[in-house]
Amino acid sequence: MVFLDLPPMMQAAGSVRLPGSKSISNRVLLLAALADGVTEVRDLLRSDDTERMLEALRLLGVDWQRDDATEVCRVHGVAGAFPVKQAELFLGNAGTAFRPLTAALALSGGSYRLSGVPRMHERPIGDLVDALRQLGANIEYDLTEGFPPLGIAPGEVRPGATVSVRGDVSSQFLTALLMAAPLTGRETVIDVVGELISKPYIEITLALMQRFGVTVQRAGWQRFIVPSGARYRSPGTIHVEGDASSASYFLAAGAIGGGPLRVEGVGRDSIQGDVRFAQALTALGAQVEMGENWIEARAPADGRLKAFDLDLNHIPDAAMTLAVTALFCDGPCHLRNIASWRVKETDRLAAMATELRKVGAEVEEFDDALRVVPPKTLHHAAIDTYDDHRMAMCFSLVTLGGTELRINDPACVNKTFPTYFDAFASIATPVPVIAIDGPSASGKGTVAARVAAALGYHYLDSGALYRLVALAAMRAGIADSDDAAIARLARELPAAFSEDRVTLDGEDVTDAIRTEACSAMASRVAAIGAVREALLDRQRAYRAAPGLVAEGRDMGSVVFPGAQPKVFLTASVEARAERRYKQLKEKGLPANIDSLSRSLRERDERDASRPVAPLRKQAEAHLLETSEMTVDEAVQFVLDLVRPPFEN
Repeated sequence: MVFLDLPPMMQAAGSVRLPGSKSISNRVLLLAALADGVTEVRDLLRSDDTERMLEALRLLGVDWQRDDATEVCRVHGVAGAFPVKQAELFLGNAGTAFRPLTAALALSGGSYRLSGVPRMHERPIGDLVDALRQLGANIEYDLTEGFPPLGIAPGEVRPGATVSVRGDVSSQFLTALLMAAPLTGRETVIDVVGELISKPYIEITLALMQRFGVTVQRAGWQRFIVPSGARYRSPGTIHVEGDASSASYFLAAGAIGGGPLRVEGVGRDSIQGDVRFAQALTALGAQVEMGENWIEARAPADGRLKAFDLDLNHIPDAAMTLAVTALFCDGPCHLRNIASWRVKETDRLAAMATELRKVGAEVEEFDDALRVVPPKTLHHAAIDTYDDHRMAMCFSLVTLGGTELRINDPACVNKTFPTYFDAFASIATPVPVIAIDGPSASGKGTVAARVAAALGYHYLDSGALYRLVALAAMRAGIADSDDAAIARLARELPAAFSEDRVTLDGEDVTDAIRTEACSAMASRVAAIGAVREALLDRQRAYRAAPGLVAEGRDMGSVVFPGAQPKVFLTASVEARAERRYKQLKEKGLPANIDSLSRSLRERDERDASRPVAPLRKQAEAHLLETSEMTVDEAVQFVLDLVRPPFEN
């Protein structure tokens, strides 16, 4: 499985230019295709959903050209129904393409088949089909009643029809009917049965239809009238707003990670309902400001977000961001009236509950609501994304709690925001890591511990972990050739260590792991790939604010490849033997300088030639030769790499 490991983050601040709105982009493309004239669409979202719409329009006889350099797409409208009367369309998991195209094709007098990915075939469409049949459309289900794939044949459109559609399943059904209604040429009345959910998305539809020359009359949210003779006409040029749903991730990041964090491309004049996410953040205590085309968020003045109990029916997509934001609140949080999550790219209610529990939250799942109790400490986890772009994006916020997170199938963000993780990295500051490596007895442990103390960072002596595994294996009588048994031991090792004390199952083994026999066994143990894999998560867990100094093999290549700076600390065999000799004598342990020198040479040769994590300086690592250096000088060398000179 493809995955992306995100490091723990300390803060979030800066600015992000948002990609175009998915909801607006696909609506504009369809309206431009049905309109009379050429429409120049600016700032169109480039994503899987819009690509599916553009491919479908091309197959249906709509000519368009896109200039990638200027992000302008010119759509040549067909002034009514699609000219191609027979086509087979694959629309992936793009609901914003599938639903409105179903309605437009049903009224175009042709024969069409619409299909998508397996998840699309699980998303209900029966209420839309029932409404279209009331208009005289001829639509059949290819596999399962009420669900795609669909077969559409020419029907007999009933003039002056009044149709009804349920409003409590998906607002996209009403949007599809509204956008297709002008194709009938007659007055069409659409009655909404029950409560209409996601009203802000209908406001987007009505506003865009008006831009293309069709004004819909309405009586509240229960009746909509598309007048007789309504025809779409190109507005010439239309700009796609930045995506307000995508803005929610960065606004939440500013509220959680301190800020200020500004999103550009959407603001108080937006036609998108998800800008109301800013109001929700304000209810949590976040400091939010809005301009004509920007929104900015920062943490509450007292630093902690407040628990909330909110009806989120009006912002269903952005509500997912609030579910993750709940992890950072000061008490249990309630997200209500979000039943529409069940029929999205995945069953988002079930998926969100499952993944929130992975990071330590207590979650209650209801038919149309979630209750989230934030954990005292967030857990490292691998987040499954269910081929749902919003699951991947909103869970990235967990890293602002200072924990590493793995995102499975990160490419699912291509649906709406292909560059999301780059944008997130541009505003989030990772917990810094300094990686120090070098041969045995080079003094890297002493220097690393001193650097950590000087900076106030955490300290990881990875060599101690391998020595502990070696000691435990020796005591258990496990042969160094039994890779599987040693790896099991590494995963279950009851170990802990601080700067000056190492324990194994509660026993102080600080000196025991430094014997020559244990050192030799540790070298062999560290060459076992399964052992290194078993200890990987344990080592990464030491990365926490304000920073970490990690000492040992492959710290900068495998465990923390993004560490800055990386230092390769070395010394001559003679200097290292002398240091080891003094250490052992100070502890009252027997030592022989010649034996130590010989042992170090043999250890260097083994370490440099082993197939797993061989000892060598990485190209980007700073070389620190300490044969003629004091410890203080070596520590200062590393500090100078980290701190500007005026801070020393």
